[in-house]
Amino acid sequence: MRVSVIGCGHLGAPHAAAMAELGHEVIGVELDPGKCTALGDGIAPFYEAGFEDLLARHTSSGRLRFTTDLAEAADFADLHFVTVGTPLREDGRGYDVSQVIGAVRSLVPLLRGPATIVGKSTVPVGTVARLQEIVDAGARGSGVELIWNPEFLREGHAVQDSLFPDRIVVGLTSPRAREMVEEVYAPILARGVGLIVTDPPTAEVIKSAANSFLTTKISFINAIAEVCEFVGADVNMVAHAIGIDTRIGHGGMRPGIGYGGGCLPKDVAAFTHRVGELGARHAHELLSAVESVNAGRPLAAVELIEKANGGPISGRVIALLGASFKAGTSDVRDSPALRLAGQLAERGAVPVIYDPEALAAARTLYPELAYADTAERAVTDADLVVLATEWPEFTTDPKLPVAAAGLVRRKVLVDVRNAVESGMWLAAGWEVWQLGRQPQLPEAH
Repeated sequence: MRVSVIGCGHLGAPHAAAMAELGHEVIGVELDPGKCTALGDGIAPFYEAGFEDLLARHTSSGRLRFTTDLAEAADFADLHFVTVGTPLREDGRGYDVSQVIGAVRSLVPLLRGPATIVGKSTVPVGTVARLQEIVDAGARGSGVELIWNPEFLREGHAVQDSLFPDRIVVGLTSPRAREMVEEVYAPILARGVGLIVTDPPTAEVIKSAANSFLTTKISFINAIAEVCEFVGADVNMVAHAIGIDTRIGHGGMRPGIGYGGGCLPKDVAAFTHRVGELGARHAHELLSAVESVNAGRPLAAVELIEKANGGPISGRVIALLGASFKAGTSDVRDSPALRLAGQLAERGAVPVIYDPEALAAARTLYPELAYADTAERAVTDADLVVLATEWPEFTTDPKLPVAAAGLVRRKVLVDVRNAVESGMWLAAGWEVWQLGRQPQLPEAH
């Protein structure tokens, strides 16, 4: 098929590359000229695991190209994915859907025959109905259809999740629209992936509900971590045991400093606001509590760091391993790791940050903080080491505890992601502190 992808950020660019991988001819629309040129040259403007290889392969093959001209995409494609951003409004109450409305309003008059517009951006309930009015007014009976196909991508796994999704959800109203969806996703559906066909409002709610349930699980296990700290229990064992229950599962059940990034925080904030507008009081109270637990996690991490330090941390040099909001991506939007760094600095500590992929983005967003270009430089002369993002080179490389032991002032690791295999750190003489668990001391103690 001939496909356009309108908006080539963290959602759109991997989706465009994935569509090319599925065998389609794809044109991506990116209005930022510099970013558009980089994408066209096969250079990823951000890190996302596996994305740059896929991008380079299909820009070289000619199956994938990029333009700043929406009219070029309108002439080229029969199916148009809308993947522009929907940030929170400035007041923090609901989504700003102006980019989605603007994209559809600009695209519709350019379409000269039957076409399908596929929305993927996360939007509040009722947005598709508003967009349908724009399509009806601008298409003038030319056979333009609007459907909604929410994304369920995990940053750091966007390529994998695009090509091997758990399910495909689509809200539509006509047999022809369903045929288009089945055609564009044919290689995925052929593997037995389920296609859930529903109406547009239900598709809108499915996306918001899925992210809200995930954040509820994350906040729940973080709340249980607090209980474990009071009674001396081990939250990792609690999570493992309750996750065996098939009604619960292990996904999202690792305690830490909370969720972040460009999706979950804004999606839950917007959904919480919207259910409040609708008058769904109990849902609003539940989601507000989820947000409250998450907001308190960096402070819980600071308090654990102070315990590991034996008191106030003013003047302490703290190596902070990780800046991105999770491993596998360079995205630092709403990063718990950087929120933690800021709170440490407010208490007089000197955080020195290293991240294998997100340093440039972190420096741009938080230029007042200190950074190191390698993990070794970050830990040199550090009073404590804090693991803030679960990159594999921090959590599984047995050489790091040994190398760092000879560089730090004190061998104290505070793992606020509960991600390390503590045995290799203990063997190298380190104390290991984790949220929701008792401190682990090397045998020499």
